Amino acid sequence: MFLPSFRLDGKIAVVTGAGRGIGRALAIGLAEAGADIALIARTREDLEKTASNIHELGRRTLILQADVTKRDEVQQAVAQVHREWKNIDILINNAGMNIRSKALEVTDEEWQTIMDTNLKSAFMLSQEIGEIMKEQATGGRIINISSVAGHVALRTGVVYASTKAAMIQMTKVLAMEWGKYGINVNSVGPWYFKTPLTEKLLADENYVGDILAVTPLKRVGELPELVGPVVFLSSGAGSYVTGQTLFVDGGMTIHGF
Repeated sequence: MFLPSFRLDGKIAVVTGAGRGIGRALAIGLAEAGADIALIARTREDLEKTASNIHELGRRTLILQADVTKRDEVQQAVAQVHREWKNIDILINNAGMNIRSKALEVTDEEWQTIMDTNLKSAFMLSQEIGEIMKEQATGGRIINISSVAGHVALRTGVVYASTKAAMIQMTKVLAMEWGKYGINVNSVGPWYFKTPLTEKLLADENYVGDILAVTPLKRVGELPELVGPVVFLSSGAGSYVTGQTLFVDGGMTIHGF
């Protein structure tokens, strides 16, 4: 038998930014693969909608309303998961945001807000959950949702791009440090996917034309196409992959912009 399992039965996953868009899709997809999901975001109503979908699959959820840019709220959320479910097997650092200011117009407040949301939160969650994974015999998986903007120069804004580039490098260093504990750390770098956050941008035909011009597959991504790689990296099928960034981009990063 050579085919490894892509199932996540009995696993506990923590997903940040789980109320909408990519985070919601990843949380539901991991549940479809068999995992129970701890859902973290700031808006409880959004989390309850995601939880409802997961319950329909027969999986358990924890709803954790928290601001992941604040250490005390991160610690409280992680402690609750650990207290109720003991192990934490998978962490998906998905929480993120952007303010599309030109470089000469970026304010100190914008810089700090984007840095805290996209990068600091992922590091703090990785620290807190990495300590738990270190102590449990089964190790764990950490998957950071980065971006093609961390690899090539785009019109997404210099601060956003900087956080995603830093996340890719953070992924490599954590993988190197924590491999001896059985912790795999990887990242997934999306291009454009259909989400509530991209809805307005994708309604602009000229903007979409620019996107497709540098996308060999000539289309925008669908969320299930992002869920598959994350489930792979979370499962036994991805057990010998660490420190890598998998760009799920329709070929965009081989083209340039």
